[in-house]
Amino acid sequence: MTAIAGAAEVGETAKVPGRLLGLYLLLGFSAGLPFYMFNAVLTLRLAKHGVDIAIIGFFAWVALLPTFKFLWAPLLEKWDAPGFSRFWGKRRGWIMLAQLGIFTAMIGMAATSDDTSLPLTALFAVTLAFWTTTLEIAADGWRIELAPSQSEQGPVVAANLWGYRSAMVAAGSGAALIAARADWTWAYLAIAAAAFAPFPILAAMRGEADARGGRWASLASGVAASGIIATLVTVATAAIGWVALRSVAAAGVDSDSNITPFVLVVCMLPFIALAFALPRIRKMGADAPWRRSPVAGPYVDIFWRYGYATLAVLAFVSLYRVGDVLALTLSHPLWNERGYSLDQIGIADGAVALPASMLGVAIGGWIAAKWRLGPALAAGAVVAALGNWVYVWLWWTPPAGWVLYASVALDQFGNGLAGTVFVVYLSMLVNPRYPAAQYAFLSGFAFLLARLLAGASGTMQKAVGYDGFFLFAGFVTVVAVVLIPFVTRVAAREPDEEVITPESVFGA
Repeated sequence: MTAIAGAAEVGETAKVPGRLLGLYLLLGFSAGLPFYMFNAVLTLRLAKHGVDIAIIGFFAWVALLPTFKFLWAPLLEKWDAPGFSRFWGKRRGWIMLAQLGIFTAMIGMAATSDDTSLPLTALFAVTLAFWTTTLEIAADGWRIELAPSQSEQGPVVAANLWGYRSAMVAAGSGAALIAARADWTWAYLAIAAAAFAPFPILAAMRGEADARGGRWASLASGVAASGIIATLVTVATAAIGWVALRSVAAAGVDSDSNITPFVLVVCMLPFIALAFALPRIRKMGADAPWRRSPVAGPYVDIFWRYGYATLAVLAFVSLYRVGDVLALTLSHPLWNERGYSLDQIGIADGAVALPASMLGVAIGGWIAAKWRLGPALAAGAVVAALGNWVYVWLWWTPPAGWVLYASVALDQFGNGLAGTVFVVYLSMLVNPRYPAAQYAFLSGFAFLLARLLAGASGTMQKAVGYDGFFLFAGFVTVVAVVLIPFVTRVAAREPDEEVITPESVFGA
């Protein structure tokens, strides 16, 4: 049996190339900017436009899309990105295509920033979520290939989250400050320009050793293909959204309806089916069609390797980040309700959140590399829960700048620490044969319950108030601690086929 994280790796000094850390700082920045713009910034924008809190909660379901990234992650494992991959390789090719998709979707959100048509707002928010998730799939798969051990993952994940959280802070703070002085259109245009900045840096990087085309020809064909693909994705999203909205309207669903149980059941069906298939999966040989399938194989492999312990692992990962997701969904509407200005929110999201988050990520990265995962995960959960509960204090305390800033500092510190340790834990579960697909599956499932609950956050807040909502958010995170002693002892089955780990393109 092979342990999730080898004991010999814990505490060792990892020799991670500086160029690799710089690369993942950049890639984290690329993903963090758009994520905040279809999540926290969008909820603030909708609140400022007077949209009902229940409808704002429904918009949190846009973040459900990354939960289902396992549906298209195998495509990124099997096929190259048109044009770009000929020179820059599969992983970078998809990253560059996704960045262009992010840029076009952000322009769409800028053009609809008055929110007079919520279906149009939702259309571009969903396409932005799709392209952001596609970038993350490619970047995560490449990260696990380039840094396969726990001691290597700690600093690489920390660098990635430094970039990610710096971008989230830049997006949240920058958008709020720009909107306070101009409007939301200019806010989204400015962040769109910043999100596009890493593209020319990636384009200037050297190509793969086995490049099948020249730099400029690959760039031109990649840009052309990206335009076509982005258009098709937008049209397909609009068609699916139109059918969904018509169906919802026909069913009589409105802002007072609680459809969370129905959505939860539908989303859980594929995972329930896999659980029932476990006895058969465990008996499958290396040549079984389901294990060899390019679409289902990476996910069947998880259940084959971990057996019934997979169910406990999935239960743990689905609970661990619930509090942070719920806090992100309603923290900005809470601040708005308490009367804090856009300038104060901008400072909280920027000057306060950035150093607190960076400190949390740094400590989380150190803990993940030096401690065993059990104590590291427990520490992250406790600090994250305290960050959720501090908003109860904020709600009952008269509005003052220092109250907001202190609350945000604790919340972001806990979020950064817990998030870093959690990413390392998920990465250690992955089979090196399928890094992008399996990490997409695990990280997607990790946020399924959280984002389903986030979609109902508006109706929950109406029932229990902001104080009850944030008490619940922290409580769920603490509950996950109960499972830590078990899940950190789960061991993977020995492989019955050759495992190939790609060599680092950065060398020793």
